[in-house]
Amino acid sequence: MSTFRVCFCFRRRFKIREAEPPQDIIDLFNQYSENGTMGIDHLHRFLLEFQREKNATKENAEAIFHSLKHLNVFHRKGGLHLNAFFRYLLSDHNPPIPPSPQVHHDMNAPLAHYYLYTGHNSYLTGNQLSSDCSSEPIKKALAKGVRVIELDLWPNATGDKVEVCHGGTLTTPVGLMKCLHATKDYAFVISDYPVVITFEDHLTPALQAKVAKMVSKTFGEMLHLPESESLAEFPSPESLKKKIMISTKPPKEYLETQDSMEETTQQQEEAEEGEAEPNEDGVKAPEYKKLIAIHAGKPKGGVQSWLRTDLNKVRRLSLSEQELEAISRSHGTEIVRFTQKNLLRIYPKGARFDSSNYNPLLGWMHGAQMVALNMQGYGKYLWIMQGMFRANGGCGYIKKPDFLLNRSEIFNPGANLPVKKTLKVKLYMGDGWHLDFPHTHFDLYSPPDFFTKVGIVGVPADTTTKRSRAIEDDWVPVWNEEFHFSLTVPELAVLRIEVQEYDTSGKHDFGGQTCLPVSELREGIRAVSLFSRKGNRYKSVKLLMHFEFFDFDASM
Repeated sequence: MSTFRVCFCFRRRFKIREAEPPQDIIDLFNQYSENGTMGIDHLHRFLLEFQREKNATKENAEAIFHSLKHLNVFHRKGGLHLNAFFRYLLSDHNPPIPPSPQVHHDMNAPLAHYYLYTGHNSYLTGNQLSSDCSSEPIKKALAKGVRVIELDLWPNATGDKVEVCHGGTLTTPVGLMKCLHATKDYAFVISDYPVVITFEDHLTPALQAKVAKMVSKTFGEMLHLPESESLAEFPSPESLKKKIMISTKPPKEYLETQDSMEETTQQQEEAEEGEAEPNEDGVKAPEYKKLIAIHAGKPKGGVQSWLRTDLNKVRRLSLSEQELEAISRSHGTEIVRFTQKNLLRIYPKGARFDSSNYNPLLGWMHGAQMVALNMQGYGKYLWIMQGMFRANGGCGYIKKPDFLLNRSEIFNPGANLPVKKTLKVKLYMGDGWHLDFPHTHFDLYSPPDFFTKVGIVGVPADTTTKRSRAIEDDWVPVWNEEFHFSLTVPELAVLRIEVQEYDTSGKHDFGGQTCLPVSELREGIRAVSLFSRKGNRYKSVKLLMHFEFFDFDASM
């Protein structure tokens, strides 16, 4: 029972009802049980036939039984009764994507064949202009599976030490050694696959030599040193397990420190990509150059030069989100061809002072491996990134779809494509808010009025959002609504789900969200856990949903 004070002398009371199985669940239980009891054989058949878990074994069914023992939900005959079956379906033992860690993509292809979970300005705690620089955001990012860390290297005030900060702003610097040690300590907490550190370098050759010593001393055997300066092909993630790679421009392309200090933020970004004048003093740092496993730079001469491929040498190119948007209109297939062999990094435009983000799908659909987002905030684009990289066991590497790697027929991201599949989503109900939120969190005078937005984020033809009706005054909303989504490129589609609490003002309250890679979505009835704005999973809040794929039939 929850009580809401309407005024000094009047209170409203609402009973919080327990979640009850929808009619579909009752019908399924009757179909896969006998005399009101579901045994191990019945459950095994349910997993195979309805949940379409083709590799499910009787041992899997036994494990589910064992996981429910502490709930005292067994029938006296030793099987599951209806409520126990329902509680299993709405439990953590029934997730919508394969449980981690289950790396199942081929990890032996060259690095260019994968999307990498990539951060931007990984040392910032907040906005791009005045927040503190720290090693803590690096730790948090790596602990969430991020595989590419960016550090901006600058001389300190006296010019004899190296600091990490966003140059030309009021951000407070942090020492490089702190960032390197944080990377070493957290690099492989979540995933054994390689971590790439990209340096945006504004150092003199003398300081570059210092950085080389610091990096070598900190990482030791963990550091991947390339066999040659010119690689015809990048090594594979599998061959680089537990390794750290450095990616930056060769030393001759770096600015003098004094010149760099006078640049605007936009000019700094151009310097990062090789647009600035090279160091004229002729002094180089050979130790530093030997560390570079992934050579970066943007050749002069415009788009054609940027996207030119060299059969004998691979490299990394970086483009701002604005540059990608502009050149993708006329050079889409050239970008895809470039990314079949080389690495492409996309970074936020300089005007995103608030550390907001952009839609990562434009980069992914053109084959860009390193789509860099600001990890310190939150919002739908970061949620999409987090959802995408739940794929492949959350290891931070996702194999690109075959059509992006086909060299005989280059994929055209701008082409009109036929529908491949239809995804049917049935939204049954939700539960758990009354356990994770104070009873007046959503409304001071009554229980919440929840509705759910379900949509696809993918290529433009697939992107859409649909919405359920709002269920009034109920902590356990039951919608029983069905949505259909036509997918032309299901390999790049992300299912986005967000629950909101209806407000007549139009400013609806946030009730949880999640994003799921459609390529890994498990068919059947699943318990979908929701996450906070900051990407932290709620302990109890879940949706019960049914997912089903159909091959597209144009006659329907």
